[in-house]
Amino acid sequence: MKYFLLILVALFSSISYGQSVIKFEAGEQTTKSPIPQLSISVVSGNMVSNSVLTNSKGIAHLTVSNTDSVSFEFFHVAYEVVNVPDKKIYNSKDTIVIRLKLIWSRDLEPVTIRSAGDPDTVFQSDRLSVHDFEFLADGKMVILAYPKTARKGTDLLIVDYGKILDETPMKDNALQLIRDYRGNPHVITDKTVSGIHLVDNKTKLYPIDKAYFMAYIAPIVDTNVARYFFSNYNDLYPAFDYFTYNFVDSSYRKIANIQDDFMMELYRAEYKWADVRTKIWAKQKEFDTGIDAEIWVGASYFTQSIYYKELYAPMFRRNDSIFLFDHYKNWMYRFTKTGDLIDSLPIYYHLKPKENGWQKQLIQDQTTGQIYIVYELAGKTTLQRFDCSTGKLGEMIPLYFKYAENIIIRDNYVYYIYRPFESIQKKFLYNEKLPTFYPIADTNKGD
Repeated sequence: MKYFLLILVALFSSISYGQSVIKFEAGEQTTKSPIPQLSISVVSGNMVSNSVLTNSKGIAHLTVSNTDSVSFEFFHVAYEVVNVPDKKIYNSKDTIVIRLKLIWSRDLEPVTIRSAGDPDTVFQSDRLSVHDFEFLADGKMVILAYPKTARKGTDLLIVDYGKILDETPMKDNALQLIRDYRGNPHVITDKTVSGIHLVDNKTKLYPIDKAYFMAYIAPIVDTNVARYFFSNYNDLYPAFDYFTYNFVDSSYRKIANIQDDFMMELYRAEYKWADVRTKIWAKQKEFDTGIDAEIWVGASYFTQSIYYKELYAPMFRRNDSIFLFDHYKNWMYRFTKTGDLIDSLPIYYHLKPKENGWQKQLIQDQTTGQIYIVYELAGKTTLQRFDCSTGKLGEMIPLYFKYAENIIIRDNYVYYIYRPFESIQKKFLYNEKLPTFYPIADTNKGD
């Protein structure tokens, strides 16, 4: 009884102060079933106020001025009001009842939920095979494709959700797509290097001197506010160094040396077995350049043998930590963003590659920064996450198709190129969802 009296007092108070009470009853037009969560707002002039939601019975109450014309705005995620009241003055001592009729009006797009390991086709074409691909900063893809063979002509495609936005024929023989340390994609041909930029979904290619790019841009691994991280890697020599370059005082500092001791011994020993003419040539080169004669012979002859293996010791960054994987000392080193060594962990996953199928490849997720080891046995590719904090390996993640090519990991998805064995199908681009989700991190942008 006490609550009833309070309601009456409130109603009479609202009337005395120039207000009217409106009761809304929202129901589905055909079934008359109540519609909850319908948003109702009062519009007076250009002002919107007094928004309420209908309850589980489809009922809501509002008070409005009984001296001004008002209208109402309605919103529901799935229904639409078909009998919207006209703008007018509501003036009554009694509660005004407005019955709203709603119809279903918002058809939701179907959502496909795939379990981890189920492949999905990202790009396919009856005319073009995918040769290589990269991502732009906004998530669009740059795809290098060819109709017959890559040597007979390639096209540069800009693709968004499988739809080709732009297609540019390449004049020279395009070899691959790579990203520089800023994350900008470049197309490498047999003659040139061109930066790829998108202007109004149209491709713009900006040529760069190839020798300059390879000498001064490609060696840069990463950069931060104060420093570059780069290497003097040369595929014809079994050793190289990592450096930092300080923007402030223009100083260089070596932070790590990578060397395959056994390969270096064989490399230099090649000089001992060279013929006299070759030794004379190497000594003349040493006199002219200051580089040891043994290195000249090793670079010219030993690197052409089946025994020579190029070094592989990649560097990655995630947030404020930089990770260097030295596969020849069997250690992973962690540095600060200024290049100071913090700690190290032993690594063993690369040992006995003939047994475990290690492909001399680590891949970093471009958005989360997680690092995955790539194995392949009998054509079956498997990924395994490496925990940079503990050195432990995660679960084995097999890819659905055999002989996956050009693997890239981005935003907890693995992307690769594949064509069924002995099939006339063109090479398609696929992706698979990884079984574990990791949040976005700040990572190095280059390859």
